[in-house]
Amino acid sequence: MTQTDYVAGVCNIGQEEVVRRKNMGWVAFAVTLVLLAALVWAGVNPWWRLLVFFPATLSASGFLQAYFHFCSGFARKGIFNFGSLGQTSTVTDKPSKIKDKSRGNTILLYSVLIGAAMAIISMLV
Repeated sequence: MTQTDYVAGVCNIGQEEVVRRKNMGWVAFAVTLVLLAALVWAGVNPWWRLLVFFPATLSASGFLQAYFHFCSGFARKGIFNFGSLGQTSTVTDKPSKIKDKSRGNTILLYSVLIGAAMAIISMLV
């Protein structure tokens, strides 16, 4: 099912924004793999592998936002977009803004947890 309308706390981005988030997820995933490979190849202290937390978190955020059709950054700004890239509309009512921020915070939390898990696993490998 493709969502085509704004629904507070459920969906705040259209297909073009979803594609942008997926692409961000893939690029950050590639950066995660390259960084991990470079750190392992260089033979640095395994604690340095925790640095993969940052691109892994970004990757998770991109994929989660694409999956849920919900941008956490847009939620914090009180905007949504179902048109062309860069053409946003403003969320006007306070209850909708509260729902959006809650959903955005949930996506952020999940992204951080996934990034942390990836960092810890990479350190132990």
